[in-house]
Formats: sequence, structure tokens, C-alpha cells
Amino acid sequence: MLKQHLQFKLSQKLSPQQIQLMKLIQLPTQAFEQRLKQELEENPALEGGKEESDSIDDEFEDRYDENDESDSEIIATDDINIDDYLSDDEIPDYRTKANNYSADDEEKNVPYAAGTSFNQYLLNQLNTVYLNDEEWSIAEFLVGSVDESGYIRRPIADITDDLAFTQNIYTEEKTIEKVLKLVQKLDPPGVAARSLEECLIIQLKRKEATPNIELAITILEKSFEQFTKKHYKKLIQKYNISEEQLRNAISEIEKLNPKPGGSYSGNNRMVEHVVPDFSIRIVDGELELTLNGRNAPELHVSREYNNMLKGYKDAKKKSKSQKDTVLFIKQKLDAAKWFIDAIRQRQQTLFITMNSIMHYQSEYFLTGDERNLRPMILKDIADEIQMDVSTVSRVANSKYVDTPYGTKLIKEFFSESMKNDQGEDVSTKEIKKILETVIGEESKKKPLTDDKLAAILKEKGYPIARRTVAKYREQLDIPVARLRKQI
Repeated sequence: MLKQHLQFKLSQKLSPQQIQLMKLIQLPTQAFEQRLKQELEENPALEGGKEESDSIDDEFEDRYDENDESDSEIIATDDINIDDYLSDDEIPDYRTKANNYSADDEEKNVPYAAGTSFNQYLLNQLNTVYLNDEEWSIAEFLVGSVDESGYIRRPIADITDDLAFTQNIYTEEKTIEKVLKLVQKLDPPGVAARSLEECLIIQLKRKEATPNIELAITILEKSFEQFTKKHYKKLIQKYNISEEQLRNAISEIEKLNPKPGGSYSGNNRMVEHVVPDFSIRIVDGELELTLNGRNAPELHVSREYNNMLKGYKDAKKKSKSQKDTVLFIKQKLDAAKWFIDAIRQRQQTLFITMNSIMHYQSEYFLTGDERNLRPMILKDIADEIQMDVSTVSRVANSKYVDTPYGTKLIKEFFSESMKNDQGEDVSTKEIKKILETVIGEESKKKPLTDDKLAAILKEKGYPIARRTVAKYREQLDIPVARLRKQI
């Protein structure tokens, strides 16, 4: 038996335009410029730059003549108000430039260096080394196996198999070892090492032999684990050396580069250049916020498209082809008008959000002292500007602000709160800053354990557990006490 019933369901869906607006808001300055360029290329009804102002006819409503004898097919275009497209373009508000955005006259285009890749740089050096055909093929394969840090991470046995299966080169491991030693003589020193230990030893052996260098090599070759764990007393006893001799040997090791590939300026990784989306300056003791002018382009609807509509309006008879053309123009103009409006909304959203963050954290922006950062979560700003938390998140996670204290990622200003011993809310960033200061001032011969750090913070009025101290220390990329020890 079939039953019919009505079911009402309340749901909220974002329109395609709203989704596109959210994507625009999330884009940082450089990505936004690319998106703008793409839209200008794809929509001929949208133009950039200033536009010469021409007089436009007074407002009128043009309706299609449904009784047009020259064309019996009726096209439902009565909803097109041509004036919407002819007159709005002349409204000054349509220009997306506003006084509260910086012109950024001094904004420079950041050049990207072009050059050979790191692997090609190594291959070029191989041309100066005498190798037979088999050795050259092996050396070329080894260079291709070097990662961006300058290491070969794979065992020789695996490389032997790969040469056989992929290059049809059947050879022995000792031959590969011999060629590897030649590759390891290339620059930068330490390249093609299979471990950190080997990388450091290669670099030391390239230096002029001195007692300190020789001791450093011995320690790395025979006591690498004790060295990494900073068991200095055991090293002094094992090699019957003084504390001064050990300190000098360690000093030589600390001068080495643990990632030789990173020192090559032509590395095939593109360096990310951050373009600040905002700028905060202190003027006469007051904070002044500007939005990067590259986020505020001047856009307008194409004059040529306006003229097309004017020609259609002046025509006494409208043919089907003319009507089809107007429908096409309407689609492009709708897209152009929406894009211009979306950019304006993007600018307003960015400015309002950052302005709220700036005033919320005014003490920090006036002093630069991270201890003055107030506890602030996304909801605090969202409630203040009456926007959704996800919108604030899109701004905070992808935008940078240029401050008197450097360029900062906006999300760095957000933090959870904790109670101090007086019951006041304090930012976790404030606690981390104090923790960092305490560790910076500790005796490196006897670094403070997490238990002692927790006790010191408690004395300063921040009663937090040892495991919380460990968590904050790890977030600050500070190693445990044993690894902070220095001789």
C-alpha cells in the first residue's frame, strides 16, 4: 500500500555567489591578483583602470516587442532592464577605490630568481670529473636521488636494484660506493651524504686538519650517539681530554651545515615571498590601519558593452539575433557587476575584521610586547563585527599584516586564555613568552627541567602543570633540558 505525505525540511544553502565571495575573502594579496587577472581575461564586460565619463541617457525601461513581425519566436527577456547596465557604471560608488586604502605607491614587484635546479647544478660539476660510461650513468642516477636537503636517503642495496630494473645497469654495491665518494666531493660540502653523521664528517674532512678538527671527526665517527645526547662527561673520560678541548671540537661541529642542499640559492623550491595584506602604523600615538592598495583595484563595466546596449535600445525593430546578443551581454554584465560588488564586499570584510583585531590588541600594537597580547579567540572578533566565525577564520589564517615590529600572520594574535593566581584571564601567548624568556636566561651548563620550569612559572603567578609546560615548550620548538645543555 502506497502512502503519500508531505515533509517540510528547513535547510540553509549557500548560493554559488556566496561561496565565491568566501573564496575571494580567503585569498591573500598575490593570489587575489591572479584571480582578478583571470576574471578580466575571461569576462570582456569587465575592465580595469580608470574610465572616461560620458553622459548617459536618462533612465528608461525598454521592453521587448513581443509582436515583432520579423520574428515569430518570442524570447522571454522582459526582465532585462537595460538601464541597470547603462547607468550604474557611472555611479562613483562603483569604483572600488576608497580613501581608507593605501595606494601603496612604493609597492615593488618582487623578482623571482631564475636559474638551474640543484640537481642540474650538481650534474654540471660532474662534467669536470673523469668517468667512464657506466660510472657516469651511476653518478647521474645518484645525483637524481639527492633530495632538497642534499641527502641520499636510500640504502645502496635499493639503489643497486633500481639501476638494474629502471636503467638496465647491472653493477655491484662496491662500484656504487666508489662513485658515491666522487659525488660527495661536489659542492656544497656534505652533499650526497646518507646520514647527518656522514654529512658532518664529509664537511670536516674538507677543512684544514687541526687538533680541534681531528678530535671533532673522531667524536662523530666513534661516539656520535653520545655527542647527540650531550653526554659530555663520558666524552671527556673516553678520550682523556679537557673540557676546553671538547668545547673547541664541538665549536667546529656547530659551524657545519646540517642541510647542504638548503645553502644552494638556485634550489628548485620557489621561495615564498609574503606580501602584507594590511599595514599598521603608529601616528601621533594612535594606531592607523590601511589595506594594501593591491587589494583595491579600479574596475568598471566595459564602455563597448554599454554602447551595444544603447544600439539595441535605439533600434526600432529587434531581431532574434539582436535579442540573443543582448542575452549574452546581460550574462556578462551580471557577472561583471557581481564581481565588482564581491570585491567591494571583500575589501570591507578584510578592513572591518582587521580593524577589530587591531583595536582588540591595541596594547600589543602600541608596544610590540607579546606579553600585552590579550586572550582572543575567533568568536570574540566574530561577535564584535557580527560576522560568522568561519569568515574571521578565513581572514586570520591567510593574511599578513605589516607592523612596526615586523610582518606577522594574523592568526598569531589569537590565543586561548588561562587563569593566573589572581583569577585574571591571561593569554597563553603571554605564558609562552615568559617561558621562552626563562629558558633563554637559564644556565646552559645546567638547563632547567620541565618540573623546575613549572615551579618558576608558578612563582611568577602562572600555576600550570608540568605537562602543560612541556606542551608549550614543544610548540616553541625548544628541546628538552638535556639537549639544551652546553659545555
